[in-house]
Amino acid sequence: MESYQGKSVFGGIAIGKICVYQKEEQQVKRCRIEDIDRELARFHEACDTAGRQLKALYDKAVKEVGEASAAIFEIHQMMLEDMDYIESIENIIRTQSVNTEFAVAETSDNFQMVFASIDDEYMRGRAADVKDVSERLLSVLHGNHKDALHIDEPVIIIADDLAPSETVQLDKNKVLAFVTVHGSVNSHTAILARTMNIPALIGADIALDDSIDGKLAVVDGYEGRLYIDPDERTLESRRARMEEDLEKRRLLQTLKGRDNVTQDGQKIMVYANIGDLKDLGMVMQNDAGGIGLFRSEFIYLDKETFPTEDEQFKVYKTVAETMAGKRVIIRTLDIGADKQADYFNLGHEENPAMGCRAIRICLSRPEIFKTQLRAIFRASAYGKLAIMYPMITSVEEVLQIRKIADEVKDELRAHNIAFGDVEQGIMIETPAAAMISDLLAKEVDFFSIGTNDLTQYTLAIDRQNEKLDDFYNPHHRAVLRMIAMVVENSHKAGIWTGICGELGADPELTGLFLAMGVDELSVSPGRILGLRKIILETNVARCREEMLKKYL
Repeated sequence: MESYQGKSVFGGIAIGKICVYQKEEQQVKRCRIEDIDRELARFHEACDTAGRQLKALYDKAVKEVGEASAAIFEIHQMMLEDMDYIESIENIIRTQSVNTEFAVAETSDNFQMVFASIDDEYMRGRAADVKDVSERLLSVLHGNHKDALHIDEPVIIIADDLAPSETVQLDKNKVLAFVTVHGSVNSHTAILARTMNIPALIGADIALDDSIDGKLAVVDGYEGRLYIDPDERTLESRRARMEEDLEKRRLLQTLKGRDNVTQDGQKIMVYANIGDLKDLGMVMQNDAGGIGLFRSEFIYLDKETFPTEDEQFKVYKTVAETMAGKRVIIRTLDIGADKQADYFNLGHEENPAMGCRAIRICLSRPEIFKTQLRAIFRASAYGKLAIMYPMITSVEEVLQIRKIADEVKDELRAHNIAFGDVEQGIMIETPAAAMISDLLAKEVDFFSIGTNDLTQYTLAIDRQNEKLDDFYNPHHRAVLRMIAMVVENSHKAGIWTGICGELGADPELTGLFLAMGVDELSVSPGRILGLRKIILETNVARCREEMLKKYL
């Protein structure tokens, strides 16, 4: 038996065959070229192709692992547009009359060396990004458009390192774990691995060669160890730990069908966040009480042009029918900021997170908004649909929205098209909305608090900027006090309030939210039963004073 120590990226135990993944070295030769303009055009064509690939990877990652984890592909797209990087390549082509491949490789080596020498962890991490982007460009230039990894059976992948673009393409059903020689615990790949729930180690000092390919191995994500050809004692102990993990999951399964009621009788709704019809299986498997956030923008992100009313109607109708009378809350399109669809032609913005996005697009381009609303209202005849509108900042916006919605309903009635009694609510994700929630509550049926953006805007911190990680505090009292104020104002007006952001799944805050009187928590499907366990074990009256004093 051989044993190697690494750093754990994600816990858990995996036992299976090893698949050694070694990237094919892309041979780059220096060639003299005569037509410089033609070579520059070739470089920019490669950039365009690489950009489209990265956008596709971003869209895929958003669906599978969320916006924050997918941000790396947006960073890579930005790097393809970075003038320092572009001008360095162009300058080498012009001054040395050489081929694009050589210029890309030379620039990559230079930039990696510069970043790696900087005494700043964030900047050192950018060296890996330069390498990944440059290798993508070289692959395009070499005409290699195939995915990096092809796996036929469940395996433990061992590699020198895995780029984020490779990690997101992994078939999660065929990856038991992965182990890398290099990489950082805080790297984008590590974040993706944790989100994808793949047991993983980095920094394992192991020689990569065919001698270990196909051998039996154990990855212990709790201890950060890799065992190759494990002995019976090691196998037995790790299998026992795997059984413990499975037993915990089985115990959670026994919570199916239970009401979400605390020990002292306080009820709360536990719903699921989804972005695709494919998520419905997980919603039902984990016994969600409804869908608290259906991210309708993914219907748009999956298209090359605006989806038609009928295309949207079919999606919403399927969700409504599948959930069989349980509430399904559809968020109207939240395009903009980090979710871009080229055909919207939004143009460049210096600060897109505060730019033309979400409801601002809908109100400035009502023809798009009405198409979506017609599809949702039509589908409401087949189930219990509700609508919520994102990025609200004023009562005037809500009144304008209701006017447009009423026009849509009048049009449907005029054509004898049936629709249901649709609740209409808003997302509270700006400090402005939180501060006037007493006024907004008089105009809507419910609130849903988007804690990700609410935290970002309250703390004036870009939540995707790694340099600010130490300053980003979702438990900040200002954020939690706003949530408490919104809940209080909604109840005074006789409406309910839910939380659909990341904080809804934070086990440290479940007791606090119950003490505040939050009516609904909407989380990813896989977190529902664990959240239910916490709720069932909580005595709100007993913890109310302690929780409110600690956090508020």
